[in-house]
Amino acid sequence: MSNRREFIRTGAVLGGSAAVLGAPALLQAQTTTIKIGYSASKTGPNAGGVAAQITPVYKMWVKEVNDAGGINVKGRKMPVEVVEYDDRSSSEEAVRAYERLATQDKVDFVLAPWGTGINLAVAPTLNKYHYPHLAVASITDMAPQLVKRWDNVFFCLGGGSMYGEALIDILEVQRKAGLIGDKIAMVSIADAFGVDLSGGARKAVAKHGFKLVYDKSYPIGTQDMSPLINEAKALNPDAFVAFSYPPDTFALTEQSRVAAFNPKVFYVGIGTAFPVFPKRFGANAEGIMGVGGVSADEPRYKAFYKKHVELGGQEPDSFANVIMYATLQILQQAIERAGTLDRAAVTDQIKKGTFDTANGTMKFTDQQWRDLWFAGQWQNGQFYGVAPADKAGAKKVLLPKPAWKAV
Repeated sequence: MSNRREFIRTGAVLGGSAAVLGAPALLQAQTTTIKIGYSASKTGPNAGGVAAQITPVYKMWVKEVNDAGGINVKGRKMPVEVVEYDDRSSSEEAVRAYERLATQDKVDFVLAPWGTGINLAVAPTLNKYHYPHLAVASITDMAPQLVKRWDNVFFCLGGGSMYGEALIDILEVQRKAGLIGDKIAMVSIADAFGVDLSGGARKAVAKHGFKLVYDKSYPIGTQDMSPLINEAKALNPDAFVAFSYPPDTFALTEQSRVAAFNPKVFYVGIGTAFPVFPKRFGANAEGIMGVGGVSADEPRYKAFYKKHVELGGQEPDSFANVIMYATLQILQQAIERAGTLDRAAVTDQIKKGTFDTANGTMKFTDQQWRDLWFAGQWQNGQFYGVAPADKAGAKKVLLPKPAWKAV
């Protein structure tokens, strides 16, 4: 694994020993940098999600912190030193990476990996070494139970039932208005993310009296979506819903266009909110719905967008990037408030603190953050949040989705 190790020193790194949990005060006093580690899927099927979300956000935060001289720990500015690994989209590789970060690299803090399954896989390791785990790229209905098991983890993107209920709430309004019928076709990726969100959607479908006429999962790495699309198309559903990861999201959209599969509601998963989505599909992105959304017209978000382009080197997505950046701000503020690199003290600050972030004022309730956009829609070149409908800045859903245009 050592051949996938990288050190990133952004700013004036002066060397010295890394502090560890319970380190003597003398050792901490001699430490000149804060060593932070993480594992991310630079290769494999999760690489697209990492490149769009984790890589630019982590890069911009490290640069911003070190350009300012570092994190203020009891009056002393300490630059950030980063150790990162490629987990190759493998939970097993990620667990080994975080074990190594803790025991060999002896990092002071860690940043979260990408993906629900990988975050849940590494959670016991991070708990064992008492690292605050801001699991921002993880959606799970098990969060209320898991925070009782792991007192160091913080879930930031809600649970699958929240996304399913928000989507079906939208469809219920449209059905009552006579714009759609009650037939839904659903597909989902066969991993923790797909299982969680599809499970939540099934409950909401049953609750609201819709008909789930098609419900299939597909393996990670599936490229040919045409069998799923053709089977769903034959059932003439009013809504097509996919809880998909980026490669699948793009494949489902393109292959649906080719197959002239044009339901009134077309909803796809992670990747819909990526800035490359409208660049890839042009006018055909209009009206497509998906996971997430942002308050794109809000001044605070505009400021984040500008900073992300300048420091991260690319446009942010319109879903998780701003929340990911906010969790890094929370970690920094918690370290500064604790005035120490002691991980237990920092975790305690995260639990009880209220934080000013690019995502607004944030405070965890039972180690969870739930004030989220659960559904968004491409409208006039922006992926706006549309659900919950009563959330500030919500846009009205535009249905039916326009017919596919020739390319």
